[in-house]
Amino acid sequence: MQRIANLIVRRGDEVLLLKKPRRGWYVAPGGKIESGESIFEAASREYFEETGTKAVNPHLKGIYTMVIMDGEKMVNEWMLYTFFAEDLEGTPFTETREGILEWHHVDELKTLPMAEGDRTNLLFAVNEKGMQYGTFTYTEEFQLLDEKIQHSLEGEDLDG
Repeated sequence: MQRIANLIVRRGDEVLLLKKPRRGWYVAPGGKIESGESIFEAASREYFEETGTKAVNPHLKGIYTMVIMDGEKMVNEWMLYTFFAEDLEGTPFTETREGILEWHHVDELKTLPMAEGDRTNLLFAVNEKGMQYGTFTYTEEFQLLDEKIQHSLEGEDLDG
């Protein structure tokens, strides 16, 4: 099973997003976790590689299972670990081999083109307290079929 870590930085009312060239969708910078690497190390490394900056005090905000279905058959599954930070050190690249980096008002997360699971995930990361867990099920074309979400806040029971 593939493991992915991403990281979103919110500075004031803006978030730094990566616009991927393939679909023109926006994502939080991130990528594959390397063998032996912690999810924290991966999120920090990938963020630096894709932005040229260092996130200040990132912390885990969500753990997700992503499932791709072809009819009734599961064709792919991976885990996504989403981190959040409220600032960064350095000046971000404007463009990399991964895509174009752009600052967007946090409210634009509601409407920018992106996978619907990412929208749920990123809106939680930048706006809510606690942790979010979930499973997103997609078609091979990344049409969202189902979303199951749970939240926790330290000292409180899980809801769902």
